[in-house]
Amino acid sequence: MRVHLSGICGTAMASLAALLKARGHVLTGSDQDVYPPMSTQLEAMGIPLRSPYAADNVPADADLVVIGNALSRGNPEVEVVLDRKQRMTSLPALVSDEFLGGRTSIVVAGTHGKTTTTSLVAFLLDQAGRDPSFLVGGVPTDFGVSARLGTGPHFVIEGDEYDSAFFDKRPKFVHYQPDVAIVGNLEYDHADIYPDLASVQTAFARLMSVVPRRGLIVAGVESPSLVAILDRAYSPVETFGLGVAADWRADDLRPGPEGWRFRLTRRGGDLGEFVLGIPGEHNVRNALAALAAVASQGLEPAEVRDALARFRGVKRRLELRGRVRGVAVYDDFAHHPTAVRETLKALRQGSEGRLWAVFEPRSYTSRTRVFQDDFGRAFEGADAVIVAAAHLPGKVPQAQRLSERDLVESIGPRARFVPGVDAIVDTVAGEARSGDVVAVLSNGGFGGIHARLLAALAQVTPPVV
Repeated sequence: MRVHLSGICGTAMASLAALLKARGHVLTGSDQDVYPPMSTQLEAMGIPLRSPYAADNVPADADLVVIGNALSRGNPEVEVVLDRKQRMTSLPALVSDEFLGGRTSIVVAGTHGKTTTTSLVAFLLDQAGRDPSFLVGGVPTDFGVSARLGTGPHFVIEGDEYDSAFFDKRPKFVHYQPDVAIVGNLEYDHADIYPDLASVQTAFARLMSVVPRRGLIVAGVESPSLVAILDRAYSPVETFGLGVAADWRADDLRPGPEGWRFRLTRRGGDLGEFVLGIPGEHNVRNALAALAAVASQGLEPAEVRDALARFRGVKRRLELRGRVRGVAVYDDFAHHPTAVRETLKALRQGSEGRLWAVFEPRSYTSRTRVFQDDFGRAFEGADAVIVAAAHLPGKVPQAQRLSERDLVESIGPRARFVPGVDAIVDTVAGEARSGDVVAVLSNGGFGGIHARLLAALAQVTPPVV
């Protein structure tokens, strides 16, 4: 088929493009915001990419147009597809139709940790020789690509609760025919489509409702909002958590140079010590979920112990972008208060210098007031906080909009409002000293701040301590 993807630079859409390309389809794509790692992945695949959105971007002879869920009525590509009556679909519907039939679908959901957990499940299966297919909302370091068609029976897919398209308001993950569903946690998010926590819980209950009775739900027992709906499951449920009553449990967590060590218990049986190669308590939780999922597919923890220690994580998730003059610059996708808090907590471990947090409110929810107080507390682990100007604030109604200055005031004297990228780079490069760690927190490109900051650090005379 000739397939055009509108919104192709989204992480999931670029991943779908890779799968369609592997199937031999002829692809074109377009997007408004184009930045790595997805733009470079598409370039490497030789997929023509046009920007910004325009009616002429959509080939009139395309057999199918995939409409990304960021597009709505009024978008020129949506309007021309409707005018032409071209066949159109959503990403999750096409994934289901094209790739999931006849495969064992492992769907990874939850408010936090989806990308890392999806990558880890795929990696463990891969290292055990199972050659899984996967679609991840990021780029796993060990694979170097966000999607792959394997020859094995498993398809591992990141499933989120966001809606599928402007014409299909169902959560994406209900399309994915889960045999195993991992739900790591559940918190309020996506304020643009969910009015309250109860509506988010309803979405996750819908996911559980399509897991067959022979299937499995792997659930994070430390998330009260998730535990409250587990009685709606039709399939068996296995739980996991740190130091709590759970089917899969991790105790005695200890960070070290080779990774995080923990003691693994399964239904009360001690399975010994394991090492996870990436930092953070939140990632140990992700590892427990992944171990439970692959165990359901016949891979016992002892068989994947070595692979767990080799796992290198995902780009833009606690990713070290560089170290200049002794200053380490990390990139992280965190855009929810819980994710910010856990990221800073992980970076604080083993760091003797100051911890900087550079935060861009970019997701819809982070640009609203709904989490303003929670964000004020989420940065407690940082020694210095810089809040950038919110991305496209006009898309949020004035009465609901985050106030960057109020956020800075709630954080306290450690925080500053520095609107633009140039000024942020000058500030951090001018004040950071050897041993400091800088965490850049944004779910977007943030004006290429990571490379610019590293370049500036290399040129600035170190401050006198």
